[in-house]
Amino acid sequence: MTTLDQTVADSTLTDPTPTNRTPTEAAATAAPAHGIPDPAVLVARRRPGHVLEGPFYTSPEIFALDIDAVYAKQWIFVATEPEIAEPGDYVTIDLGRYSVIVLRDDDGQVRALHNVCRHRGSRVLLEERGSVGNLVCGYHQWTYATDGRLLHAGEQPPEFDKACFGLRQVAVRTVGGLIFICLATSPPEDFDDVADRIEPYLAPHDLANTKVAAQVDLVEHGNWKLVMENNRECYHCEAGHPELTCTFFPTYGFALEDIPARLMPAHARYLKAGVDLARACDERGLPHAEIEELTDRSTGFRIQREPLDGAGESYTRDGKAACRKLLGDLDIPRLGRLSMHTQPNAWFHFQADHVVTFSVLPLAADRTLVRTTWHVHRDAVEGEDYDLDHLTEVWSRTNEQDGEFVARTQAGVSSPAFVPGPYSSSEYQVDALVTWYLQRLQEHLGR
Repeated sequence: MTTLDQTVADSTLTDPTPTNRTPTEAAATAAPAHGIPDPAVLVARRRPGHVLEGPFYTSPEIFALDIDAVYAKQWIFVATEPEIAEPGDYVTIDLGRYSVIVLRDDDGQVRALHNVCRHRGSRVLLEERGSVGNLVCGYHQWTYATDGRLLHAGEQPPEFDKACFGLRQVAVRTVGGLIFICLATSPPEDFDDVADRIEPYLAPHDLANTKVAAQVDLVEHGNWKLVMENNRECYHCEAGHPELTCTFFPTYGFALEDIPARLMPAHARYLKAGVDLARACDERGLPHAEIEELTDRSTGFRIQREPLDGAGESYTRDGKAACRKLLGDLDIPRLGRLSMHTQPNAWFHFQADHVVTFSVLPLAADRTLVRTTWHVHRDAVEGEDYDLDHLTEVWSRTNEQDGEFVARTQAGVSSPAFVPGPYSSSEYQVDALVTWYLQRLQEHLGR
């Protein structure tokens, strides 16, 4: 029996008391003779409030299903406008078998194109990022404009119509300087609603007019869901993130009655800082209320402006701003953190002095790319207005620590001994993420 088979079989043995199962549940929990169970069976037997079974994190078949059912159908955050500031600037994004070029065309419009030559299918651009005049396939030199139009195809018969062979377009949207793509031919329509509601929160930071101060790609040795799940709770923050909890209140996600006594002083500071932040936001017309719609819709998201501990200005050890030049028209640094996350693959922190974006890109069942990008005012000068190490310290260390937690968990869920455990009350967002994910699988499987 393979490790995967053993994981499934063992987890089956821990299901609720067999005598209490319905016939449907009993059928659903039947161990397979070979390979992994039918994904629909895995979905059906998930216990609410509990971690997913091992194959969801380890199986190459489930990983392929995730790409088809989730990453190829939902809006995915891939970059920011400052990453492709000038016409011809591009980044390439790999999602499973897909490769997409995200670029700014000659008219300044953001576009997304399938990175597949219309001749013989060769990848057109091979680098992760750069700048081009036209897009030239290196195989037979088919040449495309930055809007995807075919300009040159060498020797072709007189009836050849170049207009029929442009690079295939991918749906793309920009919201507050953030770039999202969707590989589906009919993208989720509810993104319009999400964009309308988050834009007022993001706009005051004017992300489109910032510059990239730093970008770090970290390959975490874990499934993409473990990366996102780890980000959706702070149960682990108090012990695991000493730099982050200098300013991030470790009571995040806790109901009042569940806050440990030792954390009540931090909770008291959180309440006072929240009152001060709400007043500052109201005086400036900045939206700050929580919007949390994580399940029962295609584009699950959460956004809220929340206080920071210490000076309350930024993610630094003392909470003071890391960059002297504030973003947009913001006039004070003490505006906490505007935090947002979008399912399935991103989270964001907008402060008055800088913005940090995080995108999660699956590489394999057990490997995930986490791309972190720090943005400062476009006129800010390194060494004068900000120190790069100081700017990036908190999230660089936090990412490294999270990468270790994810790797440990990946090792654990790969063990034949793994049995899914229950979430704590402060992990309700993890439960919501998993529920949303299973809803997407059910839609894809038609069950």
